[in-house]
Amino acid sequence: MSNDKIRVGITQGDINGIGYEVIIKTLQDNRLYDTCVPVVYGSPKVAAYHRKAVNIQKFSFNNIRHAAEAHEKRPNMVNVADDDIRVELGKATPAAGEAALAALQAAVKDLKAGLIDVLVTAPISKYSIRSGEFSFPGHTEYLASEFGGETLMLMLSDVMRVGMATGHIPLHEVPGQITEDLILRKLRIMELSMQRDFMIRKPRLAVLSLNPHAGEEGILGETEQEIIVPALKTAREENILAFGPYPADGFFGSGSFRNFDAILAMYHDQGLIPFKSLAFDTGVNFTAGLEVIRTSPAHGTAFDIAGEDKASPDSFRHALYAACDIFRNRKMYEEITSNPLSGEPSPQNGEGEEEVPEE
Repeated sequence: MSNDKIRVGITQGDINGIGYEVIIKTLQDNRLYDTCVPVVYGSPKVAAYHRKAVNIQKFSFNNIRHAAEAHEKRPNMVNVADDDIRVELGKATPAAGEAALAALQAAVKDLKAGLIDVLVTAPISKYSIRSGEFSFPGHTEYLASEFGGETLMLMLSDVMRVGMATGHIPLHEVPGQITEDLILRKLRIMELSMQRDFMIRKPRLAVLSLNPHAGEEGILGETEQEIIVPALKTAREENILAFGPYPADGFFGSGSFRNFDAILAMYHDQGLIPFKSLAFDTGVNFTAGLEVIRTSPAHGTAFDIAGEDKASPDSFRHALYAACDIFRNRKMYEEITSNPLSGEPSPQNGEGEEEVPEE
């Protein structure tokens, strides 16, 4: 296999959703094989079922036993599922959860072994996949347990990058999770990711408030004054260009988000609602903080349209290319930082003065 081609591991996700549809539609583009080698962890039988369901005729997988056997110019598949597996479109079933987990485990094993370079995960049903082997809220937490280290759920698009201080937890638990230390840890991960994964030498980071109107000087809540502001002060002492806290409604409504390289939201929906409103079809979910690279489309299983040929592959395609771009950026970053005589990454849009941007 050519050394310059990136080996992309792809997990099948939930077999009753739109995962296979967006995977196959993406892999139909032959230009993709000039830069990467896709290896899908799934089931030839399930793939054939979905291909027929959405009437895709001129497409087939190259079935292999191991990722090392992948063909450079073909979409490859490693079978990880029982041949008797049953597809039930639009339904959350235990069998689908088991198949999704088997694909994820096989891909992670090969990622650890260096047989694939990056991982792109198709959507799973958090309900179906839960079991004695998988008790995590989602991919992000599972991968953190497998590879170690703290992670940051970071949503990517051409419009904005948004990270979440807290992840998949009930809303009533969010205030208790927000601490000065948590915000600082997430900001450190975000800054390093901007530098290493996106080649922004001095990124500008925005931090959102938890309460309406940023707490209104304590009248609507004290989290901002007692936790977020001190965290920002410490971050600036560490030369992290972090600003805020900004009330989310005005921040997004006024377009202030365009002044920053990345945004730290306090909880899931605070960051995801504006993000998906602006970039639902092209958004990418990236797990920042890991030493390995994992992306996924921003959408879910979409059980309601499974098998109807209505799913857009754009988000999945962006996820695949984002994984490859980040892989190349990390190699460049390592080359630059390993040799002090080679200079620094080229200045990009994180290069401005350090004053607080106007809203």
